[in-house]
Amino acid sequence: MSGPVGGPVGGSGQEPDVRPGVRIGVDVGSVRVGVAASDPGGVLAVPVTTLARDKRHNADIEQLVQIARDRQAVEVVVGLPRQMSGQEGQAVRVVRRYVEVLAERIAPVPVRFVDERLTTVAAHRRMAERGVRSRARRSLVDQEAAVQILQHDLDSRRRRGDVPGVPGSTEAFPQDSR
Repeated sequence: MSGPVGGPVGGSGQEPDVRPGVRIGVDVGSVRVGVAASDPGGVLAVPVTTLARDKRHNADIEQLVQIARDRQAVEVVVGLPRQMSGQEGQAVRVVRRYVEVLAERIAPVPVRFVDERLTTVAAHRRMAERGVRSRARRSLVDQEAAVQILQHDLDSRRRRGDVPGVPGSTEAFPQDSR
């Protein structure tokens, strides 16, 4: 994972929002969607849930919007599954379409992409280290991947000095950016 791979959906191309508040991390899969959330200080990502994909009626997107509203999220960070070469394949196109719908329904909360290469591998490894059997991992791996995506983004912010709510951090998004 190498940090942001795209600005907020909507094309402003600006850096991540540095306002304090909860961030939601999302791992979009073909069958399930993993969801994680940060604490308001932007330090720790924790698993929230795994949603079943509903390509026909988008019930999963509605559930995700409700989670973000309930937690008063200031930003949603979605993993972009680029190939190891950096190329964008079919999985990226699927995620981009998903995020177009999500961004429309969740506005004015910004949605941003981050590189998610190897997060699923890391999620499986981490769960194996904790003794979770492979059959049980299927239902949890998407949540763990969402945690990995969000935690990497939070850690990257700290390394850059873009810590939410810390004086001296660059304010990236105007309040009315959407």
